[in-house]
Formats: sequence, C-alpha cells, structure tokens
Amino acid sequence: MRTPLIAVLGSINMDLVTTTDRRPDPGETVLGNGFTMVPGGKGANQAIAASRAGGHVLFLGAIGTDVFAPRLRAVLTESGVDTTGLRTLDGPSGIASIVVDGTGENSIIVVGGANAGMTDPTPADLDAIAAADILLCQLEVPVPTVAAAIGHARAHDTTVMLNPSPVQRLAPDLWAQVDIAVVNHDEAAHLGDALGPVPHLVVTLGGDGARYRGPDRAETTVAGPPVEVVDTTGAGDTFTGALAARWPEGPAEALRFACVAGSLATTALGASASIPWRTEIDAALSR
Repeated sequence: MRTPLIAVLGSINMDLVTTTDRRPDPGETVLGNGFTMVPGGKGANQAIAASRAGGHVLFLGAIGTDVFAPRLRAVLTESGVDTTGLRTLDGPSGIASIVVDGTGENSIIVVGGANAGMTDPTPADLDAIAAADILLCQLEVPVPTVAAAIGHARAHDTTVMLNPSPVQRLAPDLWAQVDIAVVNHDEAAHLGDALGPVPHLVVTLGGDGARYRGPDRAETTVAGPPVEVVDTTGAGDTFTGALAARWPEGPAEALRFACVAGSLATTALGASASIPWRTEIDAALSR
C-alpha cells in the first residue's frame, strides 16, 4: 500500500517536565525529584508519531525566535518530518509546564507563544493540505485557522482527522466536515452529541485500549498490551499519529497498531522522546 501523505496542522512546544512523588494540592509546595526539557506540543507529537510509524508527514506550525526554536525544529527533522511548512514568528515559542507524579499521571499548563500567532493558513499551507491524503488537526492553535484548514481539505477530498483537544465548543458545520474524530473518554463525555455527525469516532481508553464506532454505528474495542507505565505524557498523541499513518489500511488494523504505539509511549519519560518507531511497534505486535 502507498505510504500516506499526512499534513499535520498544529502546535509545537518545549515541554518543561518536573517529576515528583505526588502532584501538589492547591496552595501546596512539594519537592520534585527531576527536571528535563523535551520538545512537545500536540501537533508536533502527532507529526513525529505519524512519521515514525511510517507515514510521509508535512508539519504546518510555528516556532518563535527564542532559544528553544532550533531544538524544536531539529526534533521534527530528526524524525523524518518535512518542516518546509514550519513558520518562524517573532517572540517566544510555545511552552508546556508539566508535572508527572509517581504513578505516571500528569498535569499540564500550555502557553501558546508562536502557536497563538497562527491566525490563518498560508497559501503554501493550503496547497499542502490539498495535496495530502489526510489532514490531522488539534486545537492548540487558533480555531479559525483549524476551521479554514478543514474546509479547504474537504473541498479537495483530503480526509480530515481531528483530535479536538483541548476541548472547545465548535460549530456544528465544522463537525460535519470531520471524517475521523479521536478523543479520550473524558472528552467524549464532554462533547456528547456534537460527535454524532462524525462518521468514524475513536475513543481512547487509557490502559484499556480504544473503542471505535463506524458509519454503521457498530462499536468495537481494541485492547492495548500490558506495559509498565512511566509517564503518560504524549501517549494519546502517539496513538493519534500512529492511527493516521495506518488509517489507509482500514480502521481495525489502524486501531490495533495505534493501541500498541500509545502503550509503548507510556514506558519512557517525556512526549516526543517516548514516541516509538515502526520497528518497535511491529516487534511488539509480533509478540
């Protein structure tokens, strides 16, 4: 099967990751036991995951003019992502402050930086979207930009995959243009009936795998492999990117592959640093 061309429109951040035995309660100070800086952002994570899973990926995003920018660009190219659509905007790059506790669960605060400056798709962005097999979007860049990209994709028969995170209210006509929605269990509960017009709905279930509902409304659940969890940061993004890379092979195969990829991503610290390569995913599948 031909390698899919995936245009990922989304955010790229530097993740500032602190590890601690437990996350603080409001007003409380606790001692941490480690700190690292790891490139992340939902858009970049999903682009890297799709590329490492075997897709041909073009990233459409923005970095700033700060000290983080060169490393953010490099992490994409090192994973085989095409960065010709990566803009540079004056000011800071996006950052995410992440606290990971002893169970691997996390709390995250995102500051948009250059991501917030993506106020519309460029003509080159639109050309790339029209040429792609799949457009993959999230909601860490301005929603009007996402809406314009999705409308252009629909007009050019490009499959639209949306991970509507962080959850925001979207217009019904935007949902009507989405082919595949990928949400976690809490997001699915929050969005409720808004997801009704989407033909393909994928709900991630953490350690329990993922559930798929197709156009015929039938539901199936795919389990992930048991793993020793270190950090759940980026696991959902890894799942989504891997799903996009394998989607042309059909939902059943794509979900099975994505569940393994997402599980493997929880076995190491950090977002982009923990995303597995296709050889690792295939090896886990064979077991």
